[in-house]
Amino acid sequence: MSTTQTEILTDSPTVDVCTNRDGDHLAVNVLIRQDPLSLTLDGSAIFAISALLISGIHLLEPSVVAVLVGLATVLLFIHNDYQNYLKLGPGGTPATFPGYVRINWLKLWACRDPFNPLPADPDVQPAAGILRNKPLPHRCGLRPKVVGIAPQRQVDQFGSRECYLALRRILENLGSTNSEEVGIGTSCFEKHGLGLFSRYPFNNTCQGEICHVHSSDYSMHLNLHPEDVKEVIEKGWGERHPLTSQCLLKMPVPKQFTMVYAPRSVDELKVVCQIIEAAGWWVSAKEMKLDVAAEI
Repeated sequence: MSTTQTEILTDSPTVDVCTNRDGDHLAVNVLIRQDPLSLTLDGSAIFAISALLISGIHLLEPSVVAVLVGLATVLLFIHNDYQNYLKLGPGGTPATFPGYVRINWLKLWACRDPFNPLPADPDVQPAAGILRNKPLPHRCGLRPKVVGIAPQRQVDQFGSRECYLALRRILENLGSTNSEEVGIGTSCFEKHGLGLFSRYPFNNTCQGEICHVHSSDYSMHLNLHPEDVKEVIEKGWGERHPLTSQCLLKMPVPKQFTMVYAPRSVDELKVVCQIIEAAGWWVSAKEMKLDVAAEI
């Protein structure tokens, strides 16, 4: 597969998809739902609400009735939003109401445009990103819809489970064959999921974490050189994490923290592995090579 700047991965019947070890295609089995706020009332409920409103208008001040109606609406919204937060699955923030409150506080300071690359930093080391040596192809199609902060997940365009398992094998194989430089463990950022770590990080992340893969939607988070973040965003492979905004509040993730979308085919898995290699370059300041061919 050529990886020139003008190449686009196209949909085609000849595009290989990840298969299991017996050669049988495995269907996507991921579903992350985000439900809009809605309310279904039967006849008795409509009658009861109408009676309460009529009684309230006659027995209470109009301002009190307005406050009660507004409060009920706010509580319904919070309940629906909290349920959607839980449906994103495990992540770096506890799946509790205090965790939900913390995320909504951080949301006030979140990055408003995740597709706006990081500003250039002349003092950053290594001085240049590694993807300039082999630019990424353009990702085919529209970007997936991404929701949440911690956890942050895509809610459509899921990759297959076998692509996810192949990526796990690739990372685990690197950890076993290059154990002096990298290690495998549970993500330091997410507290869940498989993480790849540098034993001697040049740029501090979270215990030297290079990347971690999500078992829920098969996307991933990783740390990249600012130039490589720009390349990933412009070619459609990912976006900045919402908490990489530049503000006075100390954020729980580095400003280079980037989400990369789940690979949907063998070709996309190869590109994702190239991005992970770039993450290894940023964290350890050393080139890292993944053995992709052995696992697909």
